[in-house]
Amino acid sequence: MAEKKKLEVEIFGKKYSLLVEDKDIAENLVKYVDKVMKEVKEDLKDQPTETVAIIAALNIAYDLSIEKNKFKEFGIQATDKIKQIKLQIEKSRLLSTPS
Repeated sequence: MAEKKKLEVEIFGKKYSLLVEDKDIAENLVKYVDKVMKEVKEDLKDQPTETVAIIAALNIAYDLSIEKNKFKEFGIQATDKIKQIKLQIEKSRLLSTPS
């Protein structure tokens, strides 16, 4: 496990101190969360920060769910393709085997 480093970040105008293993990944995540919160605030101008944070978290969870489903579908397609290739290999072996 990599050593954790302290990282000072700002999300939605508030500063946080994080312990992270990978600074680049953490910074990208911070930018993403900040961006989503700002987008939500644009749509919900009169809502308190807590509501903005909850809606932003739900939006992020939705995005994650979409990506998980894409990954799952990719895995299913890859497995099907591998099965097709194995069948083709087996067919070619049977056809090339002398009787």
